[in-house]
Amino acid sequence: MIGVAVYVAVDVVLQFLPPHYSPISEAESNLAAGPFGWIMNLNFLGRAVTSFALVGALVSVAGAARSSGRLPVPSLPVPSLPVPRLLVPGLALLTLGGVCSAVLTFFPTEIAPAGQSVVATSVVGTVHLLSAIIGFSAALLAIVLLTVWIFRSGCLPAARRSALAFTVVAAAGLVFLGLTLTVVPALLGLAERLCLVGILGWTFSVARGIRRRR
Repeated sequence: MIGVAVYVAVDVVLQFLPPHYSPISEAESNLAAGPFGWIMNLNFLGRAVTSFALVGALVSVAGAARSSGRLPVPSLPVPSLPVPRLLVPGLALLTLGGVCSAVLTFFPTEIAPAGQSVVATSVVGTVHLLSAIIGFSAALLAIVLLTVWIFRSGCLPAARRSALAFTVVAAAGLVFLGLTLTVVPALLGLAERLCLVGILGWTFSVARGIRRRR
């Protein structure tokens, strides 16, 4: 929870510092460029650590549920998949998303003119762009699988509704982000931040659910 709060706070503060990138038309990664870019790079690392911490917490929750002999309780009309087949790939994808966030720190973005789509003309820029795409996609797939797991396992009842709501927001943001890369590049920053609202909101709500469980 603290990791998410710090990440959002740093993002907001950096928007008001030079060189004043637009949150509507320019990618969040641009905040890592300029005199205060090192702060955003630390923020990317912080997001990775937050992802890893949540993975560890969910492993602990699953282990406790298994030890108590709790059986999965279906709460959604979804296919009857064994719970581990949802949890394990979900955690793996969430870990991958964290790794990709860390990679962004060491491979800075190539800044495109405001209102234009992202560019990658160098190896470093290409690694950054691919890491961002893979990271967002992995995080979205992770929260979809883990949200279904939360419902079907009977774990974290306090987080169910908020987790589902933020999953929908993240999915809508990712679709919107895809459109900005091809149709409306002037809204790239807005789409990316909508996706982040879903992913970070899901992380916060699930972490809060774990805390309440204790």
